[in-house]
Order: sequence, then structure tokens, then C-alpha cells
Amino acid sequence: MILLFGPPGAGKSMQGQMLAARQGWKWLSTGEMLRRSNDPAVIDILRSGELVSDELIYQVFEQAVQEARDRNYPNIIVDGFPRTKEQAAWLDEYMARMNEKIDTVISLEVPEAEIMRRLEKRGRLEDTPEAIARRMTIYRQKMYPVLGIFAEAGVRIVHLDGVGTAGEVHDRIYEEVAHACQL
Repeated sequence: MILLFGPPGAGKSMQGQMLAARQGWKWLSTGEMLRRSNDPAVIDILRSGELVSDELIYQVFEQAVQEARDRNYPNIIVDGFPRTKEQAAWLDEYMARMNEKIDTVISLEVPEAEIMRRLEKRGRLEDTPEAIARRMTIYRQKMYPVLGIFAEAGVRIVHLDGVGTAGEVHDRIYEEVAHACQL
């Protein structure tokens, strides 16, 4: 399993999809699954910029991983999860229970001004200026402790420059993933 981290607008989804297509792996984005939801409560949470409950995320994640296993995908690329220390602890326990490991964590580093420029162009439901500001604050508060948990667990964490063309960023990611997964 490969985990892709980065602030909103860093390109996690695009890069996850590119890597999945290149390797024949499953791309799993909890954010994308939630955005497809018709549940009014989920829609309200996304509009506000608040985080979705852990229980809902775990349910969505477990179901998606099981579907990927049922379809015999050789690996899974996850973006948008975990986002909190509690979710990271749950994922660590889940991986142990499933007798699996995290191959590497890729953290895409993108300056905040570039993030704002990208998100203004994207036009998603949750990309209002207020929601973007809230999500950036949440990201800064929550993500660094999550990375700390993985570092303490001995998971390989790589911080990559997320600025450049999609192809340039993809090449950086692929080089690290190829090393971690011995491709």
C-alpha cells in the first residue's frame, strides 16, 4: 500500500490515478468516494470544510480495500487517508490485522500560494475560499502528527516537490515508489 499525502490541491488524486494506471494498481481516494455521496449530511460536511467522521471513513476504506482484493489488484494507492492520529492508529491496526504493510508514504510539498491558485481553478463543491482556508488549517494541525506516527512505526516517508507539470511530479513519485516496491 502506498499513501499519498499533501494539502488540498497538491495533486494527490491526479498522481494517484496516474500511478495506478501505469502499474495496474487500485487508486483509492476517500475524498472522491465521499464527493459521490448523495447523503445530505456528507454534502453539508464537505461544504463546510470539516472532516467526515472516522467511522464513516473506516467503513468506506474497508469496503474499497476489500473490493480491490476481490479484483486481485497487486497494490493500492491511497490518497486522503489517514488525516488524523486516530485514523493513523486505526490504519496501523487494520494493516496488522490484514497482515499487510505500508510500502511508503509520499508527502507532496506545495507552497500555499500555489495551492490557492490550483483550487480556484478546480471548481469543486468544497473549494470555496472559506472552506479552502479551513481545510488548510486542519491539514497543518492534523497531518504532521500523522506523519510522525508513521515515522515512529518505521514506515518510509518521502517528501517530494509537488510543483511542476503532472509528468514531472509523476516521475519523482514513480522513482520513489519503484524503490520502495522494488519494481
